[in-house]
Amino acid sequence: MDAVQQEATARARELQRSWYGEPLGALFRRLIDDLGLNQARLAAVLGLSAPMLSQLMSGQRAKIGNPAVVQRVQALQDLAGQVADGSVSAAEATDRMDEIKNTQGGSVLSNSAQSAPSSGAPTVKRVVREIQSLLRSVSAAGDIIDAANALAPSHPELAEFLRVYGAGRTAEAVAHYEAHQN
Repeated sequence: MDAVQQEATARARELQRSWYGEPLGALFRRLIDDLGLNQARLAAVLGLSAPMLSQLMSGQRAKIGNPAVVQRVQALQDLAGQVADGSVSAAEATDRMDEIKNTQGGSVLSNSAQSAPSSGAPTVKRVVREIQSLLRSVSAAGDIIDAANALAPSHPELAEFLRVYGAGRTAEAVAHYEAHQN
């Protein structure tokens, strides 16, 4: 990738951060991980083509042009939170994803968000996802790994933290979190 492309990608990711709260690559990877999807299934649920999803994830394209797709993203984020806190089972999540896929946006999504308020205490998985989201909004996984490798000789525990939360899977990060809370 040349310097002009890198600059355009960085600009797109900054726009995504301002519009969606984080780069879409990080958001979509978290949804894929938390809901047990692959990119093709995520694209289908959102109503995007696989190439469009890829362009959004990589920063080649900044904006989701269809407001109904944005609402589906929000609905999937809510669903992922409900799966994380145990209020929705994996089987129920699959059925809900089919419902989300078939919506055109509007009241169905806003009602589902209202009907499942967050519980008081955050779950371990929710805390871990917030840490992952924060790290991944600051830097790409490859850069986090590079930083971890640079820190490893003098600060191995911090390097491990960066690797696990910045570039690892949510299940690994949950196990790490639980191991270090005792």
